[in-house]
Amino acid sequence: MKPEQLLSILHRANDLKIQTRHNWTIGDRKESVADHSWRIALMAMLLSDEEEFRSLDMNKVIRMCLIHDLGEAFTGDIPAFEKHEEDEIKEEQLFMSWVTTFPDEQKNSWLTLLEEMKALQTKEAKVFKALDKLEAVISHDEADISTWLPLEYELQFVYGNENVQFSPYLKELKAAIDILTKEKIQNENIDLK
Repeated sequence: MKPEQLLSILHRANDLKIQTRHNWTIGDRKESVADHSWRIALMAMLLSDEEEFRSLDMNKVIRMCLIHDLGEAFTGDIPAFEKHEEDEIKEEQLFMSWVTTFPDEQKNSWLTLLEEMKALQTKEAKVFKALDKLEAVISHDEADISTWLPLEYELQFVYGNENVQFSPYLKELKAAIDILTKEKIQNENIDLK
């Protein structure tokens, strides 16, 4: 890859630093898409030493984590509970159109990776998707509860549940996150009924 091509890709990816997500950070600022992508990549790296994940290609999972939301450099972030099929189609088309401009080696590598992520058939793709969901729940737990929408009190407990079912470790992690969510809500004296 020529340096100019690398810089072009990095300049577009830089947009993720300013594309904000629905969530707020501990520092009382909107979370960026880059914040989210970085942390799920860190989660994957940390899991790579866990017995359950040692046989997996966790470097591939980290790559999935780093590129999964790059389409939002074109469309911005739309919260999962507001995103429609046409939004997903538009984002994917813009992202794929961009990726096809890459030098052949990178283009082919990314297209193969994106296809695997979309199919969700490999354990690596399933780990990536679970981490994507779990990081969002963790981030919400870290944000001030005044930033939560009413629908998020229940969503915190169900978001990502189906994505962790294949993994004993990730089910245990989701259960630990749910305990933190429950404690956060109880500390605010909010009755979920």
